[in-house]
Amino acid sequence: MDTIQFEGIKTALRQTKDGYSLTLAVHPDDLPDDLMRDFVGSRYMVVMVRIGENEMPISRELEFPGDHAVKMAGMICREPKFWQWLETKFDVIVDSEKDCAVWLSDFLNVQSRKELKENQEIREVFNKLKREFDSWKQEN
Repeated sequence: MDTIQFEGIKTALRQTKDGYSLTLAVHPDDLPDDLMRDFVGSRYMVVMVRIGENEMPISRELEFPGDHAVKMAGMICREPKFWQWLETKFDVIVDSEKDCAVWLSDFLNVQSRKELKENQEIREVFNKLKREFDSWKQEN
């Protein structure tokens, strides 16, 4: 199986009756001959990695740390193993996602997810808590 590699720049994304249509601009020197020879309608398995100016992959987690922390906080509050860990670590009884979210807000001393998204110090406290939980989860 031969692979085709090239750099493309996203120029458009639109919804069609068949799904989404992604348009990429490809420099003529980068356009593979095999791709040019394939028929319109040919199917491909696609793997894409966003790259930065340094030609290295970009981590979405590092690019948008606030958004990532909010997403992780939501996910962790839905996890019963996290509730179990809270009872072990903090002697707190949590038995629902809502209870967990209230506990986490109190622990981080925040009123809204926006504070977690925008405040680096609060994110560091949350990330430390999550690392401790992840470590415990691997051991149990």
